[in-house]
Amino acid sequence: MSDVRAPEKDYSVFDNDIEGKRFDTALLRRLLSWLRPYRGRAFFALCAVLIGATATVLAPVIITRVVVDGLLLVADATPGDIEAPDMGQKALVAWVSSFGALDMLIAACVVYAGWTLMAGLFSHLFRILLARAVLSGLKDLRRDVFAHLERLPATFYDRVAVGRVMTRVTNDIETLFELLSGFGVLLGEFVPFLVAMSIMLSINPELTGILLILMPIAAAATFVFRLASRKVYRDIRSSLSRLNENLQENLSGMEVVQLYQREEINFQRYSDINSTNRHQENLAVKIESYYGPAMDSLIFMAMASIIWFGGAQVIGADVTLGSIILFASFTEMLFRPIVAMGEQWNVVFRAMASCERIFQALDWKEALIEPAASKPLPVPLRGEVRFEHLDFQYRPSHPILRDVSFTIQPGKRVAIVGPTGSGKTTLIRLLCRFYDVAPGSIFIDGTDIMDVMPGDVRRRVGVVLQDFHIFSGTVLDNIILGDPNVSREDAIQAARTVNAHPFIERLPQGYDTPLVERGRNLSHGQRQLLAFARVLAMNPDILILDEATASVDTETELVIQDALRKLTAGRTSIIIAHRLQTIREADTIIVLAQGELREMGSHDALMKARGLYATLYELQVQDAH
Repeated sequence: MSDVRAPEKDYSVFDNDIEGKRFDTALLRRLLSWLRPYRGRAFFALCAVLIGATATVLAPVIITRVVVDGLLLVADATPGDIEAPDMGQKALVAWVSSFGALDMLIAACVVYAGWTLMAGLFSHLFRILLARAVLSGLKDLRRDVFAHLERLPATFYDRVAVGRVMTRVTNDIETLFELLSGFGVLLGEFVPFLVAMSIMLSINPELTGILLILMPIAAAATFVFRLASRKVYRDIRSSLSRLNENLQENLSGMEVVQLYQREEINFQRYSDINSTNRHQENLAVKIESYYGPAMDSLIFMAMASIIWFGGAQVIGADVTLGSIILFASFTEMLFRPIVAMGEQWNVVFRAMASCERIFQALDWKEALIEPAASKPLPVPLRGEVRFEHLDFQYRPSHPILRDVSFTIQPGKRVAIVGPTGSGKTTLIRLLCRFYDVAPGSIFIDGTDIMDVMPGDVRRRVGVVLQDFHIFSGTVLDNIILGDPNVSREDAIQAARTVNAHPFIERLPQGYDTPLVERGRNLSHGQRQLLAFARVLAMNPDILILDEATASVDTETELVIQDALRKLTAGRTSIIIAHRLQTIREADTIIVLAQGELREMGSHDALMKARGLYATLYELQVQDAH
């Protein structure tokens, strides 16, 4: 039978680092779609920044136009002074003075304090609402990416490094937070800029025009600086990544490092990478040290222009002194958006690359074939498993199984043995529907598994792997695995049956004892028994044991063998083992070699046949002695 798997995909795209991605409005629009459910928060954030920005620019108006021009210099007022706009603040101060029976100066201080408090309050509210909207949207995006990754088949994870996938769910989404919150920062800077600019134009268009000449200069300086720093910061991230990778590699392999006395060699390699990182960091500091004074110089030039040209207009009674002071207080507001844009420059390009990587993972189309009209497996399941002319290959032109045909009768214990690379584990992975096979290749109780939904097959087949996984949580959590059909009593009974109950009872909190990462606070044998309890609690119709007694001591193996006899009693069982002494009691032994079925029969029959099985068995017996 020919393989029905889809054409080979280019998995190398997950190994490519995307750098310098151009600004893509399509990617940004798609990203913003995750914020749509939280547009109410975003709208209120926009309202808050408008109110806060207005308060920010009105506070200096109180000091300059009301206090300086209206109170301190009122005796020197000229008709031109009276016409200078005050944005209604003189009338507001007069109303507060009248309403509260306050002196005008005190009333001005009260209004100034009110605007200052309002500016701080609404600016804080803006940042909080924006951050909540962004974090909520990215939470949904991270959830959707994770859900998509859970649905990808085993073929994907066979070919793509897990670290690359993790980067998309963690680091790349974190970069998107920098992007979206950075847009909020820009909004928070540009709104005061526009309000201040409108006030300055209404007071003195000529002086405002002079200041605007400096804006393109500041923008050009920022552009050149960010262009120069972009590569430097990319190199810093690269060297820092290599530094962390080298550190992790050495610390995790410290026993080998010390055993082979590689401390000096590894220290020198780490020092070389560290020196490279230091050089790049110093270069970044040098670039920043030029940029800061350059922007400060432009601000000083703007102040000098205000004093020079504005001072002459004050002397000529064309503009009030308070208006010139107001211009000076607005100067920083004119330059802050340009500085903020410069700071966001590298973030935008880095975030565009992160966007592309995230959507690359989210758009990855790969799935197991699901039947249009699925068939249910029989209930109850007798447990007959039949392979008919099964061919399989992970990659084109690299066959793993060739024309494999045999039948496992219901309730029988069948062992599958063979040299490394013969296809034993592949066979059980196909039975569990981790991969697609040609229709008519694998049957359970006469039903083609390609006509059954993958999840339905896995609910009826229990698997204990050699490298089984322990999740964070309690012992009980690792037996039940969130299955609502398994009660605490069921889990405890399963643990008793497979001899796991005694060691669990000896744990500090029994079944409620938390397990650390990968169950390191349990021995290998204890984790193995826990895996048996997990499968028995699931009560599968067909049981698969892949190297279930590997890497345990003799005493533990005796306990595990007793658990295996209880676990396999009355159900179809497929046992894969390299240690042939452990499967002598199997009803049938199937011998694979180079992906082909070479021999099949009982232990005694195969030993008499003097074929491959007998050779493998005798070699192991000799090695044991």
